[in-house]
Amino acid sequence: QGTEVVLKAAAKKQRTVVVASTSEVYGKSDAVPFREDGDIALGPTVKHRWAYACSKALDEFLALAYWKEKRLPVIIVRFFNTVGPRQTGRYGMVIPNFVRQALAGEPITVFGDGTQTRCFTYVGDVVGALTEIVTREAAYGGVYNVGNIEEVSIRELAERVKALAKSASPIVNIPYDQAYESGFEDMPRSVPDLAKIRALIGYEPRVTLDEILRLVIEHHRTH
Repeated sequence: QGTEVVLKAAAKKQRTVVVASTSEVYGKSDAVPFREDGDIALGPTVKHRWAYACSKALDEFLALAYWKEKRLPVIIVRFFNTVGPRQTGRYGMVIPNFVRQALAGEPITVFGDGTQTRCFTYVGDVVGALTEIVTREAAYGGVYNVGNIEEVSIRELAERVKALAKSASPIVNIPYDQAYESGFEDMPRSVPDLAKIRALIGYEPRVTLDEILRLVIEHHRTH
């Protein structure tokens, strides 16, 4: 309902709306890298894992309806794991959680078998993309991936954090059925196709994963 309130208000003055969506909408699709026009494959409703993805997909449908019916200039961006210093681990954000555990000498907890892969995008790269895309009328009514294509498994991520933090923390695996009462499903891979946003604004992510990890580790050490 919050998204609808914003769209309704913006429609009165024909103001541009950028909808912050997520790579989660691709769900369990195996069509990697994910294209904006590709099919989505969400899991069953009994797995609460998919509620977030479903809510974001509905936001997208609603925004695109406003574009088609009212010509409200909307732009949908699907973020792929935006990270950087000052991000908290409160909502399961894996990098700040790993860094905190490594610096505290606690076990670094990897859920599942750790073979699931992700691509992490520096917040500065995301901001740069957003400031460009909002200036392009050609973007109206479109959906765009914003991310990085440097793919890493969660197990390897834990190992990189441990090495860069010079930590002695053990890396431990926690089965999903021990962490979630109602069960859990994960996306095996999440990699964006960046061809569409590259063609629109010349977007290229600049900050590597190791650079991101160093920045986050330094932040946690000094705060």
